[in-house]
Order: sequence, then structure tokens, then C-alpha cells
Amino acid sequence: MSRVAVTTEASRGVMRASTAAHPYNGSLPLARNLITIHSRMVSLETPKCVSVTDPPLAPRPVMSLVTRDGEEQMAIATTHPTTTEHEAAQVERANALNATPVVFVHGLWLLPSSWDRWVTLFEEAGYVALTPGWPDDPETVDEAREHPEVFAGKGIGAIADYEDAIIRRLDRKPVIIGHSFGGLLTMILAGRGLALASVAISPAPFRGVLPLPIPALRTASVALRNPANWNRAVPLSYEQFRYSFANAVGEDEAKELYLGYSVPGAGEPLFQAATANLNPWSEDTVDTKNPERGPMLIVSADSDHTVPWAIANAAYKKEKDNEGVTEIVKMSGRGHALTIDAGWREVAEKALEFVRRFA
Repeated sequence: MSRVAVTTEASRGVMRASTAAHPYNGSLPLARNLITIHSRMVSLETPKCVSVTDPPLAPRPVMSLVTRDGEEQMAIATTHPTTTEHEAAQVERANALNATPVVFVHGLWLLPSSWDRWVTLFEEAGYVALTPGWPDDPETVDEAREHPEVFAGKGIGAIADYEDAIIRRLDRKPVIIGHSFGGLLTMILAGRGLALASVAISPAPFRGVLPLPIPALRTASVALRNPANWNRAVPLSYEQFRYSFANAVGEDEAKELYLGYSVPGAGEPLFQAATANLNPWSEDTVDTKNPERGPMLIVSADSDHTVPWAIANAAYKKEKDNEGVTEIVKMSGRGHALTIDAGWREVAEKALEFVRRFA
């Protein structure tokens, strides 16, 4: 949201024309929504003062409002999620093989299956792949659409800790590759010193990344326009998916990607990312200074509406002060679906080329 005051009649006219022409012209109400939820975010994320000898805090119930088939439903999460049998089997397999593990972390509105072709490519190159989900991820796209409530109430901190726990069960430090919010999680995990090398593809912004381009705001407004979406699972319509993910592909491919990959996503991470710079205790924080971070490649797409170049480049500028190798590449003619569309191999091979230098 702009901090520039429009003071002249001419500039006001430009602003009115620009706003009227934009399909999402509710920027000011949206800004008010973000401010009104800030106090709530602080109360949720402010750390409590506890002694280092205190026992772990018990899991708190999370009330989740879910929109499904136009109706609001309510779900209560009362326990911490555990890793699935499939994830445990992947860890066991990786530990049994004499190969460098590569952990693929999916982003919002996708499932681990979005990495299937990448898994084949990297395993053919001699790595062993793992595709952990987020907590409570369904197995299939159909199941996810039938039960959107399972996505609700998942914040960045809980998701990062879930991935962290899986990675720490590996006998060897892995390469971590993530897309979108998975790219952000990749940066968080690398900042914890868990990555041999990392590739963050179109990473969602973290605290300290300041640009907020209009296309990114339009994408996030799917959730942000209603503060109640904090605890909801928010699906994308085809039109929203077309704008946010599939703007750089043809209509037929866009429909195929939507049907094959798009699932509801947790609203909470979108609110956390949008207001990270307002909240000193935000979970959306990356340790860019950790000398154990390892080499990092950031991949951006020049036509990405969800994570435009300005966001990816600002993240790169934060990360490049790390003593480890930090690089960024811009993929030409690509949108946010660059990891799943017909041109996925070009992106995967770029990532593989970087990984091979260090692992």
C-alpha cells in the first residue's frame, strides 16, 4: 500500500483512473482490514514469558470457520498434527540410501503432488527426494476439495515447525526447494541452518521485504478482504487461479492446471505475510544472517502476479548479506505456475544446476 500522499488535482485524477480501471479497486478498505486485525495478530503471536524450565505449552484449540459450497462450517483443532506414514516412509528411505536428500516444500493452494515431475528429475540425477506436506494435507486434490476444513487454522510458524521436525529426522543435511509460501518456508528453514543448499522459487515475502505491488495485493485479497478468513480455508475460483497462477499460459493449459492442482489454502499465512512489517513478533521472519544458512538460489518469474520481481528481488537483497553464496535468476515469460506448467523442466533444470554445485 502506497505511503505517497497524492496532493495535486492532476495526480488525484490519475489515482482515480488507475483505481477505477483495476479489477480489485478496494485497496483502502483492504488496508483498513489489515490495520484492524493487527492488534489481534499481536495478541496471537506475542511470545509469553516462560521459564526455560517450564514444560512445553499444551496445544491450544483453534476454531476454524470454513467456506464449503457456499456455507460456513466450524472445525476445532485440538492436537498438534503428526507426520504421516508416507512422510515417515520417505524419511526412512532417504536414510537407507547413500544419496543427498532433496526436500520439496509446496506452497499455498497446492499439494505435495505438485512436485511429482521434479522428484523424477532429481532422483534420475542421483538424489533422493522427499515431498512432505503441510500439517493435515489430504492425499489428493479431490479429497482436498471435498474437505477444505483441514487446511484452516495453519500459520507460518506451525507449518515451518512441521517441516523442521521432518528434516531433523534425516541422517544427512538436505537440499531444500520450495515454491511460493514453500519458498518462504525454504528460507525460514535454511535460516535455521537446516539446508545444505536451498532454492526458493517465487518466495512469499517475509518481515523486512517492503514492496507490495498491486498484482500481489490483488492475489492476496482473495483472503485479506474479509478478516474472518484468518481462520478459514480459502479456495481460488478459476478466474482467480487464472490471474494468480496461470496468467502466462494459454486458456486450455490454465484450465488443466486448475483442475489438476488447485486446492483450498489456509487464510492465516496470507494475513501474516501481509502484515509482517507491522508486527514485531511476526512468525513470518527469516534469519538471513545465520552463517549456517548455506548457498541459496532465488528464482523469480518476470510475469508472476503473486510474487512479482520486486518482492523476489527485495528478498534477495536481504539474503545477499549472508556470507553464503546467494544468487537470483529471473525466468522470462513465466508466471506463478512455473513449477507446474508445461515449462516446469526449464525451472527444475535451473535449480538442479545450482544444487549440483554444492551437493
